[in-house]
Amino acid sequence: MTAKRILPVALTIAGSDSGGGAGIQADLKTFAAFGVHGTSAITCVTAQNPKRVWDVEPCSPKIVRQQIEAVFEELQPEAVKSGMLFSPEIVRVVAGFFEKRSYPPLIVDPVMISTSGAILLKPAAIKVLQEHLLPLAALVTPNLREARILTGRKITSVENMRAAAREIHARFGCAALVKGGHLRNGCEAVDIFFDGRTELLLTAPFVKGVHTHGTGCVYSAAIAAALASGYDLSEAVKLAKQYVTRTIAQSYRIERHFSLNHLVNAAKRK
Repeated sequence: MTAKRILPVALTIAGSDSGGGAGIQADLKTFAAFGVHGTSAITCVTAQNPKRVWDVEPCSPKIVRQQIEAVFEELQPEAVKSGMLFSPEIVRVVAGFFEKRSYPPLIVDPVMISTSGAILLKPAAIKVLQEHLLPLAALVTPNLREARILTGRKITSVENMRAAAREIHARFGCAALVKGGHLRNGCEAVDIFFDGRTELLLTAPFVKGVHTHGTGCVYSAAIAAALASGYDLSEAVKLAKQYVTRTIAQSYRIERHFSLNHLVNAAKRK
């Protein structure tokens, strides 16, 4: 009998999306597409569908911490991503876990506002995220609205994105991936990565006629999955950009809505 292949492990710390398009559900499907065993710590239960978020019920900080501890006790992750953390108490408990030990690369998706406009990170939690979690991160992946909150600068061009990525790195000490999907003054979706040495300009054509949510979740989960598979950070970001572009291009219809196709073939693994 042949030995079973040992899969790398990744952990997502995020909210649950009852519609299946974002959050924990999207992250776990993305991990699976990369051949990575997905584990999870659920921070919030949301009642949502592709159109809107109805309500948010946060988990207690204690159970969030216990979920993370349970995973690390027996299933040592090779990479971790955080998504919706919602409250200052949950941000503190996540940061408190990682600041006291040697930990795998942490990708922070600073989920603040949903595509439909719902608040997913309380204003009081933003300062805690900046002061306690971002300095622990290997990478933070803000969209334009989130990058504006983190830097205090309006971002309307690729040059603004470059400046924002550099400012985030200088201020928090982590690499930055500023996502320009909401910059609609061109024909390409442009992202800027900067880690203090390497700057990457990542581009892909806009996919017309497709309106989805959860792309930020998928992007950060794909980076974590690639890191868990053995790629370095800049290569992981490149692979994740290719992957998320394919999930949009090969999206499918569910009722009246589009959904990202999380199970498209991921990039070749090491």
